[in-house]
Order: sequence, then structure tokens, then C-alpha cells
Amino acid sequence: MSSIIAPSESIIRKAMSEFEIDVDTDQIVQIQEYIRLLLVWNDKVNLTAIRDPLEILYRHFCESMFASKVVDMRKCRLADIGTGGGFPGLALKLLLPEAQMVLVESNFKKATFLAEVVRALGIRGVNVLVSRYEELGDEISPVDFLLARALGEFEIFLKWAASEAVDAKRVILWVGAGDVEQVRKSSRWAWAPAVTVPHSLRRVLLVGTKVGS
Repeated sequence: MSSIIAPSESIIRKAMSEFEIDVDTDQIVQIQEYIRLLLVWNDKVNLTAIRDPLEILYRHFCESMFASKVVDMRKCRLADIGTGGGFPGLALKLLLPEAQMVLVESNFKKATFLAEVVRALGIRGVNVLVSRYEELGDEISPVDFLLARALGEFEIFLKWAASEAVDAKRVILWVGAGDVEQVRKSSRWAWAPAVTVPHSLRRVLLVGTKVGS
């Protein structure tokens, strides 16, 4: 692992400042270790197509953490659906020590990686569930926010999220600008204006509140 060089403290602070995110020294150390673990495990488990540590910092960590500037989630219960390598959920959790985070991942090897990151970084308040999200209900309910960054079947996900079994109050989606119109077709959710992700040509955050909640 020593051969993998994570971004320096000054580079991480600069990147985070471009997203208006404040991080302390302990959080920077956690980000550096997380990046090292991600790249080591990525040789055996397909966690990310991005191999450059600086691009990982911007695309995975900064873009995930940016949601904390859009919505106050500090003491909420969150569930990240299809989290993969832990983005956005586990990256966000580094900024939200008082939040409760459920990481949902159907791939056992990826879930094993997530558990190792939680252990290695000493993160509390995280539960990793190995499951397809469609099969879950009481296991994650009640939940204040559902997070999703890499889902394509928006209508299926949003119908599940609004179901009585899940009863999510709000959802946060990381989507391409071209997907906004499709997402907004869901009548179950009231959508705030899309927020452009910094340093991104066509990626936005969409925050939806369940109609009637």
C-alpha cells in the first residue's frame, strides 16, 4: 500500500475549498487512507474505473460530499443505494459524524471492502447491507434521505423509495443533466431545482421530497 501516493493535505484542502467544503486534519487523514484502500482493493474488485488519486478525490469524494452543502443531513438517518465503493454514502459520512448511514450493496466483495474501510478508518454509525435494494424495507426504514449516484432505472427506484415499506422522506440523486426531465416525471416526488455539481459539465444534484410527507 505504501507505493500508492494519496493526495497531500494541501491538495485535499484546495479541492474541498473549490466545493466550499470544510475538512479538518483527521478527516483529511481518513480521505487519504480511504483512497489508498480503494486503489489497493481495486486491483481485485472492480470498485472504480478511475485510477488517478487526484481524479478520485474530485469525482468521488468532492462530488459526494458536495451534497452536504445543499441539504442539512447532520443528524439524519441516511441510506446509500448501490453504493459500490462507498460513494456517495461513506464519503459523506466522513463529514457527518452524528448521522446514521446504511450502505446497500448487492455485490458481496464490494460490501466486504466497505466493511474494511469502516473498520480501518474507525467510522461509527455505519451499517453495511448485502442485498438488492428492491428486497429491502424494514431493514432501512425509517429513513430521512435515500442517496443514489449510479442508478439508471429511476422510476423503479423512486416507486420503491416512496413505498409504505421504505417510507423515505427525501431522496438525493446524482444524475446527468440529460436525466433530469426523466426523473421529474415521477409524480410521487416534489423536486427542488437542480443544483450543478462544481467542476462538472453535466452532473447535477436533484433533491426530492415525497408528496404528502
